[in-house]
This record gives sequence, structure tokens and C-alpha cells, in this order.
Amino acid sequence: MTGLRWVQLPEDERNEFLSDGGTGVLSFATGADESPTSLPVSYGYYADSGDFYFRLSFPPGSSKADLVERPVSFVVHGETDAGWRSVVATGTLEELAELPEESAAVQRMWAVSIPTVDMFDRPRDEIPFHDFRLVPETISGRKEAV
Repeated sequence: MTGLRWVQLPEDERNEFLSDGGTGVLSFATGADESPTSLPVSYGYYADSGDFYFRLSFPPGSSKADLVERPVSFVVHGETDAGWRSVVATGTLEELAELPEESAAVQRMWAVSIPTVDMFDRPRDEIPFHDFRLVPETISGRKEAV
């Protein structure tokens, strides 16, 4: 393994790394001649199903409403006691507003921990939020080779 800098992250280690939530970068596809739109976001993760959950803000003037139906990639990375880890998931977002409260997706949204980050120029309760789920079409993880 000389020179190998990373190896695949096994599913159990991926679930441990993602825990039940944290922060990452959500990128939305754009045109072929444009850079993707990338946003730092908080997420929740439900390991039993492998789904990610997001509570996205839509302040006045936000372009997110134009992006949420596009394909996405979501990246989480960080340092652990055992070295660096990263996870990349791809797919499309599903808004949860139309689902009944008793649906599995909504119940899982309530079971995860989405960190609260205040980055707004007004009180949080004045900002409209929408809940989304990402059921990954692909998911992969890497870790530092030891």
C-alpha cells in the first residue's frame, strides 16, 4: 500500500462518521457551461435507511427555490481520531411538505439531529424553511489510508 492515500470507507464506519447529523456542502447541478451552485448546509442522517435530511432556508431574494428540483451532490468531510473521512452522495431532493405526518420520511426527519446555524440578518422565525430528503442514488466514502 505504499503511496496509497485513501481507501474505501466501509458502511458501518460511514454511518458512524455521519452520526445523526452535522454540516456539509450541497451542490446543485447547473448548465454545462456554468459552475454548480454550492451551499454549506446542516443535515440530519438516518443510518437505517441511508437518507439525508435538510431544512433549507428560503429568505427573500433566495435562488434556492429555482434549484431544489435539480440533481444534487452532497459532501461531508472531516477529521476524526483515526484520520480524515469524506462521504459523497448524489441524487435529487424530495420536499416533505406534501407527505403525511405519519409517513416514514417525516418520522425519520423528526428522529435526526439537524444542527441549527444562525446566519441571517433577521430573526430565524422570520425566515421560511422547507424540509427535504435525499435518498442517495449513489453514496461513497473514503478514509485516510493508515
